[in-house]
Amino acid sequence: METESVRSELSSRSRRSSRHRQHTHRSTRSTKSQRKDCGDTMAPFQTSVNINPDIGRDGQEVIEVQILPQDENWGETTTAVTGNTSEGSQSMEDISNWPMDNDTGIGIICSRYFGTTIALGLAFVSFVSPLAMVVLPKIGFFPDLSDNIAIQPSQRIQLLACTAECKGILLSIAFKLVLLAIGVWAVFLRQRNAILPRIFVFRAMTLVILAVCVFSYWLFYIVQVTEATKALAVGEDAIDYNALVAYVSSFADTLIFIHYVAVILMEIRHLEPVYYIKIVRSPDGESRSYSIGQLSIQRAAVWVLQKYYTEFPIYNPYLEKIPISKSQRKAQSSIKFYDVDGSNTNASSGQPRSGPGSCGSAGRRRDSSSAHNERYYEEAERERRVRKRRARLVAAADDAFAHVRRLRSAAPAAASSALGPREAAAAVFPSLARALQKYLRATRQQPRHSADSVLAHLARCLSQDASPRAFLEPFLVEGPVLAAEQEARPVQRWSLISDELLARPLADGIEFQLRQGDIYLICSIKQLPKFSLTEEVVDPKSNRFVLRLNSETSV
Repeated sequence: METESVRSELSSRSRRSSRHRQHTHRSTRSTKSQRKDCGDTMAPFQTSVNINPDIGRDGQEVIEVQILPQDENWGETTTAVTGNTSEGSQSMEDISNWPMDNDTGIGIICSRYFGTTIALGLAFVSFVSPLAMVVLPKIGFFPDLSDNIAIQPSQRIQLLACTAECKGILLSIAFKLVLLAIGVWAVFLRQRNAILPRIFVFRAMTLVILAVCVFSYWLFYIVQVTEATKALAVGEDAIDYNALVAYVSSFADTLIFIHYVAVILMEIRHLEPVYYIKIVRSPDGESRSYSIGQLSIQRAAVWVLQKYYTEFPIYNPYLEKIPISKSQRKAQSSIKFYDVDGSNTNASSGQPRSGPGSCGSAGRRRDSSSAHNERYYEEAERERRVRKRRARLVAAADDAFAHVRRLRSAAPAAASSALGPREAAAAVFPSLARALQKYLRATRQQPRHSADSVLAHLARCLSQDASPRAFLEPFLVEGPVLAAEQEARPVQRWSLISDELLARPLADGIEFQLRQGDIYLICSIKQLPKFSLTEEVVDPKSNRFVLRLNSETSV
């Protein structure tokens, strides 16, 4: 009887296991059919390989690689960053479509081009003024000098005559103006890369000096010409054309000196390091330290932003969110809070509370004490996973690039079967797509790299004979902020916050902050110390040595 019962139990188990396998097989087939019918929910970059033994080249099988349609968000499903009380949510993958301020308004255009227009107009007037001062007497612009009846024609010709010395001065004026134009074009004639909230003191001072110089020279020029006609009317000696040319030559020299002073104040003065600046990015604590010269606070802010966009790594908000492990979720779900005293009026409503000496408070203490331990293991596990998937990605890229070879020969038969860079990239990409996808998920980079951008990068690397490591460089190496597609905007808006006046120069202990959305750049200024070096002469006779030998030494 025992044997029959055992046999019946075994047969019933076998029937149940066979029914379970049939049910599993049916569910698997139904799942596969559903996946086959739904093309939109297909896993990204799935490929189908068809091997046809009847058709081949040189007796070999032909493998046709077909890339099936994939969703644009190939990295993973869209991750939305929301708040508990937020009414709207945005995806980090759609960061380029976030609402931005209008950068083409009238206020922006006026603030960007108003000061530049004034500076260009004043520079043009100052450059044309020497030429006008030389040409105006020749064309008879002053009627008192040309139409005066008291002046004889011989006197007029004598006054407007230009000797050899005068011609040499005119030639020197021409060369001075050409050199001045080249200097202005090379140093100052460029588009402004920042719109400052306050006035630039050195630039305004240079423009004021230039305006005063042009006004003063024109005033004395008109006074001298009018006084010359009066002197000729009373029969006195008047200033001639040679004296006017010498006057214009001194004007050109003054313009060159003003340009020299402007170069020193605006381009050279801040090159010598005077202060030490530390920049800390608020969300992730990334920091850099630099030496900086004598700049105003607003110009130092522009300098900081230039360093930020070219030297700081891309900020990835996903890296700050470590996923909760299963043990933490289990621990959080298993903790229950009870009111030990039972005197709480809210006990009848089904919301028990824990007293000071309850088990709930002890559980919370244990949970808080083990939080750092859980975080340590989560970070270690994440680093291990990243290293593992990085190794798989490098191996997959090496294997994929090994299947591509550039066609060097120009034979018609070989050229007919050759592929272009885009086609070759599409053929080899499925072999490394899965490893790349897993690595981007592990490093939280999938919002920054779309399928089309990766495929275009692979085609470009194949056309340039780049190595697999060169192809993987955008994914393995953290690029600067400016390398992100989300930062490719013509105008970047930042808010500058400082307790000091923005036009004031930097000083020891000054702090200011730059804000753009959730990113804060906290900048601290410290003055570099002054160094005192003294010379110390070492006697060459002191470079003599004596060995101290004992029984314990090995020498």
